[in-house]
Amino acid sequence: MPLAGHLIAGTANTEGMLQIGELALALLLSAVIGIEREIKQKSAGLRTHALVGVGAAAFMLVSKYGFNDVLEPGRIVVDPSRVAAQIVTGIGFIGAGLIFVRQDAVRGLTTAASIWVTAAIGAAAGAGLPLLAAAATAAYLVVALAFPVLSRRLPNTGTAVSTLRVRYPDGRGILRDVLQATTRRGFAVDDMSTGKASGSVALKDGNGAASPNGATVEVLLHVHGKGSVTDLAAELAELPEVHAVVADDVNVLDDD
Repeated sequence: MPLAGHLIAGTANTEGMLQIGELALALLLSAVIGIEREIKQKSAGLRTHALVGVGAAAFMLVSKYGFNDVLEPGRIVVDPSRVAAQIVTGIGFIGAGLIFVRQDAVRGLTTAASIWVTAAIGAAAGAGLPLLAAAATAAYLVVALAFPVLSRRLPNTGTAVSTLRVRYPDGRGILRDVLQATTRRGFAVDDMSTGKASGSVALKDGNGAASPNGATVEVLLHVHGKGSVTDLAAELAELPEVHAVVADDVNVLDDD
């Protein structure tokens, strides 16, 4: 039994080309994901994903090789696997900051998930699992590039809520035509709100005189149905005196 206060000297911390190579691999693979996000002009792009991947790999490398000099057999034991769990917890804060809700639409989920996957890839590279890290990167690219094409070929459930913003002059009875066109295409209106559109200008009647109801209003419709909201928006834009229509079709647009 060693005397109290007596320590057995540990070995030197390990660092060299192997660790640098694992860090470089994490940088390369995370940059691939970042480039895909950058091309799609998402809030988290090349730099964010590269830093997340490198950071996760660095944490794993420190956990694996950074405590040899303080280890004492039978008394001080280091468990490198605990760092992986902490990376998962910590990266959740970054991912949560990328998700936001606008009206009933959630945005940023795919980008937050890509950050999460990038951290896992960086951790795998830092743990000395290059094949696993490369396979995870390839799987991400399949999901990000091929799955959107596949999802557009799937039948719509008709339960997801899309939004329509329609701008038109007030007092002309146009809202009735908008609702008729919407229901005619098989959509149900879940919610509707109206308000004065910003930048409204006085409208002219057929004789060139100012209309007594010159305000422009904007109606926000929350609809669901199995049809194409984009096609519905095109039809609404053709209605007389409709100024503008903006559609957010959840059956076509992804949430990234």
